Amino acid sequence: MKKKHAITPTREEDFPLWYQEVVKEADLAEHSPVRGCMVIKPWGYGIWENIHRILDQKIKESGHSNVYFPLFIPVSYFEKEAQHIAGFAKECAVVTHHRLESKEGKLIPAAPLEEPLIVRPTSEMIVGDSFSRWVESYRDLPLKINQWANIVRWEMRTRPFLRTTEFLWQEGHTVHASEKEAQEHALFILELYKNFCRDDLAMPVLVGKKTEGEKFPGAVTTYALEAMMGDKKALQAGTSHFLGQNFAKACNIRFTDEKGSLEYGWTTSWGVTTRLIGALVMMHGDDDGLVLPPKIAPKHLVIMPIIRNLEDQKNILQFCHTLKDLVKEEKFQGRNIEIVIDDRDKRGGEKKWQWIKKGIPLWLEIGQRELDEKKGQLFRRDLLGEKGTFIDLFAIKEEMIKALNDMQKKLLHHAEKFLHDNICSIENRDDFYRFFQSEKTSGFAKGFYVEDPVTEEMIKNDLNVTVRSIPLEQNSQEGRCIFSKRPSKMQAIFAKAY
Repeated sequence: MKKKHAITPTREEDFPLWYQEVVKEADLAEHSPVRGCMVIKPWGYGIWENIHRILDQKIKESGHSNVYFPLFIPVSYFEKEAQHIAGFAKECAVVTHHRLESKEGKLIPAAPLEEPLIVRPTSEMIVGDSFSRWVESYRDLPLKINQWANIVRWEMRTRPFLRTTEFLWQEGHTVHASEKEAQEHALFILELYKNFCRDDLAMPVLVGKKTEGEKFPGAVTTYALEAMMGDKKALQAGTSHFLGQNFAKACNIRFTDEKGSLEYGWTTSWGVTTRLIGALVMMHGDDDGLVLPPKIAPKHLVIMPIIRNLEDQKNILQFCHTLKDLVKEEKFQGRNIEIVIDDRDKRGGEKKWQWIKKGIPLWLEIGQRELDEKKGQLFRRDLLGEKGTFIDLFAIKEEMIKALNDMQKKLLHHAEKFLHDNICSIENRDDFYRFFQSEKTSGFAKGFYVEDPVTEEMIKNDLNVTVRSIPLEQNSQEGRCIFSKRPSKMQAIFAKAY
């Protein structure tokens, strides 16, 4: 008999629809009245808060200070950097009026602005305007700031967390005195992101450089992190851009060096978004819902009282609170262990499956027998279907720490194996086309490549495949380009992507 799962369809049956159902059933977000936007619900926002908390600490420890810049950017600011405005022109939301008036029972825009305002799609130009005033001397450098903000990019096809008209993100901006220092900082941030994804999200990523056709508008070099989702498609998990002096010249960011000469600064920008939540769903989720790495889960454990009659209720609930108090001062990976007691007036099975779909790492059911014996079964979300671990309930603190650490480690191990097993080396064009024309997405292809925009346009049109990155670590071997057969020492990663 085929096992019945909590999420229908399953990942194998229809991965995109499965994803939508997990977002809904895990209570992460819902669609808003504004097309392409979402309401992030408490459980989804709790995940983002933990991403914010952990990453914000890492960013501050590396010498950056948090700031906030306006949501609105004058259109003239974007006109200063030609590649930048060309890259974002189609995605911009523009404010043209500042007052509403009632006419024939309807509200209509009435007062045109002297200059239209772009709703922030990214902040390089308005940050650069401030940098031009904040930077005067080499003594002011490096200047390193970060902001947590919302972004608007007008999207035609949207999907919660993955591609929405409005999303949340962190964006860092720096100015340096030399090209070398700015390049090193862009790579430092890339490594910071890589370690965060691996250590905290249990998400292995491939780091590399984007091709000219895929890089950030106005950047000299774009570095990116690519993750493999459960359907073997790629998802860009974050970017770090070396901007050279392009934005410094556009925004007049200049400083007097040690010799008294006036020089343009060298800048970087970098960011990750709420897309990481979508990545967590697609990387760790299963046919019963979300599976959350403990480090990023809003709650670590849910205690579910099993009450058969009113006589037992008081004692069972009191014991549940005793267990919660036992661990309230305990920390897991530097954060207080978070426990919720679910005493809602609902059937036990219904409550349990709600938590399973939300991806709660651990759960514990406490009834009269557990109260009498002071023993119980601790269940893990990543081991769903297996028997729980019998524990002495007064040793719950130690057992929880052990289980959470093991779960975090095993989720990473599983994801690393999945990534490694689904990267295929390709040597020629025919094999490349066969690989990506199979009925199911085959994973990542790796092969020698000579960068060519015509080739990139061809494979995008023919196969919906793009060059995801040129890995930073290249071996010393030489081969021939998959497509042109020209000699090459550079290998690239190709994939279908979100």
